[in-house]
Amino acid sequence: MQALNNNTVPKSSILLKNLLKLAAPIILAQLFQIAYQFTDAFWVGRLGEKAVAAVTMSAPVIFVMISMGIGLAIAGSTLTAQYFGAKNEKMLSQAAAQTILMVVVVSIFFSVLGYIFTPHILQLLGTDSSILVDAKAYLRIAFLGLMFNFSFFIFQSIMRSIGRAQLPVYIVVGTVILNFILDPLFMFGWWFIPAQGIAGVALATLGTQSIAAIIGLSWLFSGKHGIHLHWSDFRPNFSFIKRAFLLGIPSSIEQSARSLSLTVITAFIAAFGTLAVAAYGVGTNIFQLILMISFGLAGANAALVGRHLGAGEPETARRMAGISLRIAFFTFSALGLISFIFAPYLIKFFVPNDPNVIAAGANYLRFISPIFGLIALQILIGSTLQSAGSTKTSMTLTLTSTWLIQIPLIYAFSRFTNLGLNGLWLAFPVSSFLSVVMYLIIFKRSHWHKKELISAEERLSNQIKEETKAENNPPRA
Repeated sequence: MQALNNNTVPKSSILLKNLLKLAAPIILAQLFQIAYQFTDAFWVGRLGEKAVAAVTMSAPVIFVMISMGIGLAIAGSTLTAQYFGAKNEKMLSQAAAQTILMVVVVSIFFSVLGYIFTPHILQLLGTDSSILVDAKAYLRIAFLGLMFNFSFFIFQSIMRSIGRAQLPVYIVVGTVILNFILDPLFMFGWWFIPAQGIAGVALATLGTQSIAAIIGLSWLFSGKHGIHLHWSDFRPNFSFIKRAFLLGIPSSIEQSARSLSLTVITAFIAAFGTLAVAAYGVGTNIFQLILMISFGLAGANAALVGRHLGAGEPETARRMAGISLRIAFFTFSALGLISFIFAPYLIKFFVPNDPNVIAAGANYLRFISPIFGLIALQILIGSTLQSAGSTKTSMTLTLTSTWLIQIPLIYAFSRFTNLGLNGLWLAFPVSSFLSVVMYLIIFKRSHWHKKELISAEERLSNQIKEETKAENNPPRA
């Protein structure tokens, strides 16, 4: 990122260039990351409607269980980005190490908890008895992979916050290709590998995600990529943990609320039968692709906003966020239009031999594709607030939009109208429109860019260090 004077706001073209330069590898990594799910969906779709429904019932549960880890990761990456902007190398490395420590401990706790209570969770969701065995096998294996999944997620977040977003791309590309090869081997069986159906898909993903996590953490310890981790950095620093915990708890609640809402929505849909669940599951594959791209753009925006705030450049941070929001809205609105037009063909890619699922999935996709731009706006606003440390505001917006707007509308439209399942689908665009209006009003009235996480003393001490270094090493004639 180009060095900036504290009193000068760079041109929009420079900010746009910085955003796209950082966003490109992040989006690419996100696309390959979602390819894990696309690969699983591609092969599971060959097993038919019940297999797709079994995986669909399992997916929201995983999102709920990993939400605490995501919140802590957001807090950690926020702090690393701001320490990077302040050029405080000591705290940068310590923040990275403490974030890894926290998230690994939390993910292990959730793995054990989730594995034990898997049957009860699926029964609570109203999982049909015909898919219960497959859903249980898939979900339990997925829980075992939480630590690896989150370790790599932390690696990505840290690399992103220091502007090294290219590194995770190479790892993801290799493991996605490996996953595509292993999925059918474990699912259908080959030679000495027994056929394991849906459980085989989960095992293949577990193996490749563990490889990605090990490589990522090894890179962090190598000290060649901007962060120098030492084992002493992992000694619990309770002062930092408390600071990150207080910053991360609102983000954790926000992520939990969003993830839990997916579970509740899935339960609503399950009342309409396995065809509705399968249609939602396949259509959600497209929706998740859009989400991952928008999360990639949001990650780049958050990293740059955080760095400018850490460097004491609030007006530049505000301009950076404005550019990101405009790009997000127009880009994803265009993608929504494309998805609307080609909905049947997109669904057919995942379930080529089931015309009922293709028709139902295309119908669902055409309800949600017009709001892709609105969803992207919400994600970008949330990431901007989080990067500034305004995690409570972001949490409040998510809780309100999800639990006071979306869920009640879904219940009302699906139960108290004659539209049936279409009423449930219609609740998505209506709730998104109302939510984005609220997001924009609160965002414009807030003073997020004036909030400081890095103290003036920390910046001053680093500035003195840099000036002393310059005095001791004067430029040669």
